[in-house]
Amino acid sequence: MTEMVYGTVRVQSEDPILPRWWRTIDKWSMSCILLLLGIGLLLGLASSPPLASKNGLEPFYYVTRQAFFGGMAVVAMFLISMMSPQAVRRLAVVGFVAAFAALALLPILGTDFGKGAVRWYSFGFASVQPSEFLKPGFVVVAAWMLAASQDIGGPPGRTYSFVLTVVICSFLALQPDFGQACLVLFAWGVMYFVGGAPMLLLILIAGLVVVAGTIAYSNSEHFARRIDGYLSPEVDPTTQLGYATTAIREGGLFGVGVGEGQVKWSLPDAHTDFIIAVAAEEYGLVCVLLIIALYGTIVVRSLTRLMKERDPFIRLAGTGLACVFGVQAMINMGVAVRLLPAKGMTLPFVSYGGSSLIAGGIVVGALLAFTRTRPQGEMEDILLRGSTR
Repeated sequence: MTEMVYGTVRVQSEDPILPRWWRTIDKWSMSCILLLLGIGLLLGLASSPPLASKNGLEPFYYVTRQAFFGGMAVVAMFLISMMSPQAVRRLAVVGFVAAFAALALLPILGTDFGKGAVRWYSFGFASVQPSEFLKPGFVVVAAWMLAASQDIGGPPGRTYSFVLTVVICSFLALQPDFGQACLVLFAWGVMYFVGGAPMLLLILIAGLVVVAGTIAYSNSEHFARRIDGYLSPEVDPTTQLGYATTAIREGGLFGVGVGEGQVKWSLPDAHTDFIIAVAAEEYGLVCVLLIIALYGTIVVRSLTRLMKERDPFIRLAGTGLACVFGVQAMINMGVAVRLLPAKGMTLPFVSYGGSSLIAGGIVVGALLAFTRTRPQGEMEDILLRGSTR
């Protein structure tokens, strides 16, 4: 009777956790995530040996590490996706506090690895980028605040979440890491909009972002250099953007062939920020379109399932995570084709990087947990019932 009324599969609370998880999880999104991880390993086999050779390491040193961190990401994804939304929220609060403390201490204890931005902690055998782990925790905590503000007599969660967003963006801008700051602000803006924010306020915030960007351009050489390079009508062929543009153009529809690409020998970040250029050169436009389709499937399916969700916290948190995941991929690929200024942002599950892979596993694990099928009425059913009363 419940299935006839609500149109969903009823979950028996006494069911074992694994069968219940398998029956309620979004298998299409999970399959797309695993495919992206496999594509990342395949591209790593092509892009990382030149860098390993330059650094005097074993040819597949970086591929081995990527497989190790990718395995950790998959484990994190599966474990978190089995949690209830309340357990995910508690985990996110703890993780957010730890990541925020690490972010605040970066100017004192962090390093820039010669890249001009203090974003990492170096432990010799590995490095950690706190901002990668901050994003999922922030999205869930901000969604919790925004959802609480909708309760009668609830706290001013919108104000609290906005202040928190400004503080985090300020810390990120000091690194400087304007790309992650924009991503955090975008995630909050999407959740605020979905939660019912007035358009006038969002326009005002957009105006403040433009003002902040102008100030940053005038006072940050790092930021100004990237904007000037983006706006320049000509691309220096000896820069990373120049190499990436040439590789994408040479790849054509089907690529130059596996292992035949040349951009990996010139790009220092071929295995991280510009890995899509390696994919375009060796496998062509077909491979790039496949990667875009996988990201699009994950985002669209997640948002579609969240439209049926009654709980405002789950709906806001899931929307924020899905948009962060999709927009980060869009920014990375947009930089490679000069649609956006250089951001220093990885391609989720495809680029090399321990922090990026493990944090990505946390993001999609929480997203899968929030989009699991639950025994509830759909939003349109609730609205129709409310209108007939």
